Amino acid sequence: MRKKKSFLLMLTLSLMAIFALVGCSSQSSTEEKEEKEPEASTETEADSQYPMTIKHALGEAVIESKPERVVTIQWANHDVALALGVVPVGFSAANFGVQDDSGLLPWTKEKLDELGVTAPNVFQDTDGLDFEAISDANPDVILAAYSGITPEDYELLSQIAPVVAYPTAPWATTWREQVEYNTAGMGMKEEGEQLIKDTEKLIADKLSAYPQIEGKKVVWVNFSAEDLSQLHIYTPIDSRVAFLGELGMTHPESITELITDPNSYSLNLSAENVEALFDADLIVGYGDDALYETIKADPLLGKIPAIERGSVAFITSETPLVAAGTPNPLSIAYTIDEYLELIGGAIDKIEK
Repeated sequence: MRKKKSFLLMLTLSLMAIFALVGCSSQSSTEEKEEKEPEASTETEADSQYPMTIKHALGEAVIESKPERVVTIQWANHDVALALGVVPVGFSAANFGVQDDSGLLPWTKEKLDELGVTAPNVFQDTDGLDFEAISDANPDVILAAYSGITPEDYELLSQIAPVVAYPTAPWATTWREQVEYNTAGMGMKEEGEQLIKDTEKLIADKLSAYPQIEGKKVVWVNFSAEDLSQLHIYTPIDSRVAFLGELGMTHPESITELITDPNSYSLNLSAENVEALFDADLIVGYGDDALYETIKADPLLGKIPAIERGSVAFITSETPLVAAGTPNPLSIAYTIDEYLELIGGAIDKIEK
């Protein structure tokens, strides 16, 4: 086990170095990125062979031996480890959809209970990474395959342990990529492959009861009752929308042609351009009945065909689905029945 570093001193020195270099390095790093994009690949040696190298969008993680102490940060990465029976020595609190002050979503708590863990080390880092707490956990690897860490975060984290970051862009990692990258970082690639197969079978079995979902055009739209002039739309690379595609749905060209940045997980749409939503068979988003009635009464948004007929699957804050839209194997297993019932019911209104 490595000697524990004095992380506060290291953090101070690292920050000084980063701020000193950021001015002169930003141009060269941009030029380097333009010359060669990082490969979205979990290229590794065989699981039993170390050192192991995992390439990702921010560089590469070189892992000298099979990790014994795993830390995960930001969203859902800990659920991948837990699904394989590995309890992280520290992980980030969930910052969305939690019904109490535990920082644990229900599927996470259920798995921890199953594994007999009563006092997990949860980082209260919803307002920013707690670098000192991460260092105190003394990790052999830090898993961040689904995250939004910055290059500066990555540099500091890498001073603690090898970091497995996202494959292509912040918050654009599918649930399969979460499994592939995180299990590669744990030295459990084969177990990860089996977890993917098991989850795929579960999804297929559940989908068989909802044939009406196949081929429908869907848009994930976030409306705000306080300002109906602007709509926030998740793009197909967002894991929420990618999962809807996996369920058999497609995306209207009227929306995909608006995407100017292929690495961006969202875009904004003015209500004046609401016609872009007219081809949607189904609208999914966060909201409740009161928000739906407000939208339906709006002179512009109320003209959206899916709104008019009620083909809307709004996810309320009272259900675990509010946090399950960004899926992982544990959340999929916990919520898929409720999710498919919500979506299938909204699509059924097309024929009524």
